[in-house]
Amino acid sequence: MSKFETLFNQYALVQNEDQLQRDVDAIIQTKVRANCVSDVYNHCLGLIDLTSLNVTDSESSIVEMVDRINHFPETYPHLNTVPAICVFPNMVPVVKKYLNDSVKIASVAGGFPASQTFIEVKMAEVAMCTMEGADEIDVVINLGYFLDSKFADLYEELSEIKTACREAHLKVIIESGALTSSAQIMQASILALASGADFIKTSTGKTPVSATPKAVMVMCKAIKAWYEKTGEQKGIKVSGGIVTPYDAAMYYTIVQQILGEEWMNPRLFRLGASRLANNLLSEIKQETVVYF
Repeated sequence: MSKFETLFNQYALVQNEDQLQRDVDAIIQTKVRANCVSDVYNHCLGLIDLTSLNVTDSESSIVEMVDRINHFPETYPHLNTVPAICVFPNMVPVVKKYLNDSVKIASVAGGFPASQTFIEVKMAEVAMCTMEGADEIDVVINLGYFLDSKFADLYEELSEIKTACREAHLKVIIESGALTSSAQIMQASILALASGADFIKTSTGKTPVSATPKAVMVMCKAIKAWYEKTGEQKGIKVSGGIVTPYDAAMYYTIVQQILGEEWMNPRLFRLGASRLANNLLSEIKQETVVYF
């Protein structure tokens, strides 16, 4: 038995798919409504990695976005500001130049979003992002390695990327929507955690299926089991298709129910989104707000 089979057997926590769906449906049906309130929406504002990953991104558009973040506390003094801004690697120095120090800089890297390039290119891009000032690095697992069961190759690649991150936190995107079973989602989560990920993340938002409630529940179970076995608290980032306040409240509730209140802070829980912040603001203020 390989060391990865042994690892996966230690975290063989996945029930059958129907039971998982019933479990997550029960959480949604009985718990979410209580979290569809302004206080939770404000809490969710304070969990967002405000994201711009568009082909049309320019220095001027990113500077405008940064300026909005910088002035948010004075514009909405009673609301939480976002903890991070997430951009492409070439925009990291732009953000670093203009962003207030209280907000983290996150960058996608490592051949995002497909992860289909040379490991040397991935490591160089990650290292350059951190040198330019990124506090957090979001990379995608090599799905080709994972789907071909080349777990040793994937582990080595992620471990090398973790080293290239230096002091920056590493968020590993497992692209849960491209995996065909909850068992695969569990295995990819555990492999990412074993490779040194500080966060595991659902999706790039570039695939037909992004975050789903069941996938997030499985990932939370992986993080919980990892903590119980190792004592290491790892974070979760839910990203891809999170647009409405209800979406935010639903994922907030799943994380809250599986991992508990200790995880309900930006150190361990993030929401990756571009449109969510304005929609949360609109719901809180009870009027249409287009701030970001």
